[in-house]
Amino acid sequence: MTGRVFSKKNTPAGDIYIVSENGILSALYLGEEDFLEGEDVLSLQLDPSDSLIKMCTNQLEEYFDGQRKEFDIPIEPHGTEFQKAVWKELCLIPYGETRSYQDIAFKIGKEKAVRAIGQANKANRLPIIIPCHRVIGKNKSLTGYAGTRTEIKEVLLALEGANYIK
Repeated sequence: MTGRVFSKKNTPAGDIYIVSENGILSALYLGEEDFLEGEDVLSLQLDPSDSLIKMCTNQLEEYFDGQRKEFDIPIEPHGTEFQKAVWKELCLIPYGETRSYQDIAFKIGKEKAVRAIGQANKANRLPIIIPCHRVIGKNKSLTGYAGTRTEIKEVLLALEGANYIK
């Protein structure tokens, strides 16, 4: 189907709302509140049978079942050049590993942009697919995820067997 479609998937991290636009995954929302805040719901059509929605749903199931470590879903993240550089670096963090905000800043050549890395993570509309949950504090502590929801980050990192401090 063309246009903007969505579906909802229940996961160990809560309900995930999947939004597709013209065959490209445009957003994943962690919870109904984020979905309603981030989308013009009236412009969306519920379509769990959409081929991309089904592909994403299946890959999320495999991820939460511990069978998938990488996603191969067509995405086209929209953001600033800085945000895109951060998101590209996040995609290089292997499953089950973490990096600090400072590590990411160094990797993209913006050593002093540690806070901006956090803001780029917060602007990521494709969490899990672009694994911003793998970015934690320099001391291995969990820091904000989707703003302040570290419990989601904890579920995802525990699933992956990553090393962090609660």
